[in-house]
Amino acid sequence: MSLNKRARSFGQWLALGSVVGAVCGVASAVFLYLLDQATHVRTSHEAIVYTLPLAGLGIGALYARWGTPIRGGNNLVIDTVHEGDKQLPVRMAPMVLLGTVLTHLFGGSAGREGTAVQMGASLADAVAHRFRVSPATRRELLAAGIAGGFGSVFGTPIAGTVFGLEVVCVGRMSYEALVPALVSAVVGDLVTRSLGIHHTVYPTPAALPLTPGVLGKWLLFGVAVAGVAVAFVELVHFLKKRLEKSVPSLPLRMALGGALLVVLWKVVGTSDYLGLGVPTIERSFVDPTLPPEAFALKLLFTAVTLSAGFLGGEVTPLFFVGAALGNVLARLLGLPLDLAAGVGLAALFGAAANTPLALSLMAVELLGAGVLPHVVIVTVTAYLLTGQRGIYPAQRIAQHKHGGPLLSRLVPLRDVESQPGATPGEQPPAKPPATHEGSR
Repeated sequence: MSLNKRARSFGQWLALGSVVGAVCGVASAVFLYLLDQATHVRTSHEAIVYTLPLAGLGIGALYARWGTPIRGGNNLVIDTVHEGDKQLPVRMAPMVLLGTVLTHLFGGSAGREGTAVQMGASLADAVAHRFRVSPATRRELLAAGIAGGFGSVFGTPIAGTVFGLEVVCVGRMSYEALVPALVSAVVGDLVTRSLGIHHTVYPTPAALPLTPGVLGKWLLFGVAVAGVAVAFVELVHFLKKRLEKSVPSLPLRMALGGALLVVLWKVVGTSDYLGLGVPTIERSFVDPTLPPEAFALKLLFTAVTLSAGFLGGEVTPLFFVGAALGNVLARLLGLPLDLAAGVGLAALFGAAANTPLALSLMAVELLGAGVLPHVVIVTVTAYLLTGQRGIYPAQRIAQHKHGGPLLSRLVPLRDVESQPGATPGEQPPAKPPATHEGSR
């Protein structure tokens, strides 16, 4: 390629990536502002949680009427990146924003990355169709939309860039989208911050020398993180399948899930496990008296919320679970409390989402370079031990985690999960993406 062509290509990515990043940044700013207001209203008037079943009924009716084309959530986004047939509906952005804000307002235990990724991808697809780009460029802009949404909603543009390249395929990075993803994530983060949004500031752990003894502790830590990640993935998939089979109606399913959450809320006697749970995440870094069961309770609340069909994502709840688990393991293994909480925060989601590199970088952006190399060791260990499973069934597998040659074709993770004894290269073709209701 001549210098002229390279310059034109780079200029195109700067322009398109900036447009995608700008719209992602504005969308994330609006979303985070509304989410903060919803959380404030709920914490100030906790009686509103009693109406969560009614909220579930209303959100479910809204989605049953107008949301069928977008109910695949993050999995629809990943399927579209790979299959590239229909445009992601523009309605995905406002509907997932509204559904997530209502979920948090009434007390559902969900996150925000699912919303940010879906808003970013749908807006990026609208940009791609507006400028009539080629199919290859469109796929790269979808990755940029994922990166822009993720990076701007958490204030971690470098992690957002790598997440957009890493999440769509296990075992292969989409480097062809590197430039637009980086531009989108950086611009998106700058726009969100310029609109007055402030992200959570976590403590910066002190550096800990890596010795053989410390390495052994981190390996045990990674095994524990993998076990909890597997428990979360399997519980969400199990509950989702059982609820969809037992209660086919989405509004009724969400109302039932809301009622169960209200019961759990009253049984545990605290509101710590509702919503994002950021105060408890922060507490995990400093409080050696944090209840040891906190990570398991948040896992349960989140699994019920997402399985019933409420909107949101998994990142922040899994940050809670990972940080609280790290708090417990720090006390058991004799590790620094803040460092273990920070490592657990990143490693659990990295293992559950099959994105170990992105979450290792995210830990550095959130907590400082002192978390290296510990977070990488734990996250990669947990990622390998979780096997061929994850929270996004639409992820494609290019290569087994344990190594070996590249597979003859990309296999959706959902096919491997549904037929664990089969050879991935011989899996049946995936069903159309619209039939898969995945992470919201």
